[in-house]
Amino acid sequence: MRRVLIITYYWPPTGGSGVQRWLKFAKYLPSQGWQPVIYTPSNPEQLAVDESLVAEIPAEAEVLKTRIREPYAIYHKLVGKKTDARGAGLNPINAQKKSWKQQLMLWIRSNFFVPDPRAGWVRTSVKYLTEYLQEHPVDVIVTTGPPHSVHLIGRGLKRKLGVPWVADFRDPWTRMYYFGNLPLLPWVRKVHFRLEKSVLDEASAVVAVTPFVAEDFRSMGKAPVEVITNGFDEDDFKAGLPARADGKFRVVHTGLFASDGNPLELWKSLATLCAESADFASRLEIRLAGKVDTEIIEAIEAAGLGEKLKLLGYLSHADSVAELRQADIILMPLRRSPEYSKAYPGKIFECIAAAMPVLGRGLGDDPPETVPPGLIRHPAVLGIGPADSAAAQLLRDTGAGEMFDWEDDPSAFIRAAASSSLEIPTGTSDAAAFSRRVLTARIAELLGNL
Repeated sequence: MRRVLIITYYWPPTGGSGVQRWLKFAKYLPSQGWQPVIYTPSNPEQLAVDESLVAEIPAEAEVLKTRIREPYAIYHKLVGKKTDARGAGLNPINAQKKSWKQQLMLWIRSNFFVPDPRAGWVRTSVKYLTEYLQEHPVDVIVTTGPPHSVHLIGRGLKRKLGVPWVADFRDPWTRMYYFGNLPLLPWVRKVHFRLEKSVLDEASAVVAVTPFVAEDFRSMGKAPVEVITNGFDEDDFKAGLPARADGKFRVVHTGLFASDGNPLELWKSLATLCAESADFASRLEIRLAGKVDTEIIEAIEAAGLGEKLKLLGYLSHADSVAELRQADIILMPLRRSPEYSKAYPGKIFECIAAAMPVLGRGLGDDPPETVPPGLIRHPAVLGIGPADSAAAQLLRDTGAGEMFDWEDDPSAFIRAAASSSLEIPTGTSDAAAFSRRVLTARIAELLGNL
């Protein structure tokens, strides 16, 4: 096999969305003739742990680890994690209200740790990997960010050894939606732009996850830019699910639910529907899995929907997918930021897979066995955000759901879903294009060309 060194901060047993992309690529790369060599911290900050993901690491993978020094332990001692008994918490980066301690620590984080708090890992990693690669060569190096400091490791290795290097951006850098919330000094902001441009100029290739972000990168740097989106793993959708007999109407959200994505009009619409129909009120269940900002819970309770709320906390990836598949409506609010309209939420592809009859559509070489009728539900995705956003276009293309603007009333959509009469126009794109196997083949082709 050819060998690819993948430098990533997030790796199992760390859970959450950041680990999924390259764990899934690594899972399928051996079938494409590539051995993944993973380099990751031995002691990362873990906001979530998912031991079940360890089983997805392929036997062919070689995993290298070194220690990293980060300021987060000091941060949590001074500020605390601000998590209440319901599993809610404060997000230190978004526009949510913060205490003076949080504001101070965010200022220190923004101006003393550039480009991010993992910057201290760059120099030691370049030294360690230079020595390793001289004894154990690889054909290509991949760095995946954020954190974007890992791209500086790839840049350093290419400068020293000349190995082809792919900079994979799961999110943008200076055009990320939260970048404007960082209290950066003017000269620090300039350093971010200079570092970003050096990566976009010096990488052998750059990978973006949406066409909009790719166009931005092409205008900013010299390296060729490819679009390879995130996706869903058909293996996660093979298992049958028990038939639901509770009669509930489930509105489900999984993952981080941030205050700057609070769909206030939706809560108002649900409250109105409950007032109009006792049957709807008795059936409604709002199920939130993952980290939920405090302001989201407060808004739900203020709408009189507190009794309908089920806070599930952090779930394993398998359980999170099961929640999506057994939903009636999958909620997908975007962030209220112009930059975010260019992005695909990482979970959108699993939402699409859950919302469509993906079984039997020829996904991969080993299609799943037929599941008896009634065991698989096909919910609809209710997006909240701009109609011209990348996510809205994707929902239209796949026919998986509909996007409503922040001030739109989605009552008719919800009412139709609750009565099983919802009709969504058929999309023009096949969801199979977003299979992790298909996407890994594209990554392998890019690596081979380099």
